[in-house]
Amino acid sequence: MQEIYDFIFRQLELSIREIGYGDQSINKRMKDYINLFHSMVSEIHFWKTLTRNDKKEKFSIFLSDFAENEHIIDYFEEFYKNLSKKTLNSYLKSVSNP
Repeated sequence: MQEIYDFIFRQLELSIREIGYGDQSINKRMKDYINLFHSMVSEIHFWKTLTRNDKKEKFSIFLSDFAENEHIIDYFEEFYKNLSKKTLNSYLKSVSNP
């Protein structure tokens, strides 16, 4: 899990560098992105026990125009169901071996 986490944030950092931001801007942005990621994980930690209204409330914390994008809840519900049927390892293998 740590390798996946590191890889995701390394790719994010490389993307920010590619856009052309300097080292100071990158450090500030990475700090913001990491804090946002951990806030999101903290909010949805008990996803399967939340009601639909609770889920909507959680998303509205991070998405200002969420009322128009309520289908995101359906997407994550389906995503969660698919994740629960397979192991993380099977997802990783399918990504690395198309």
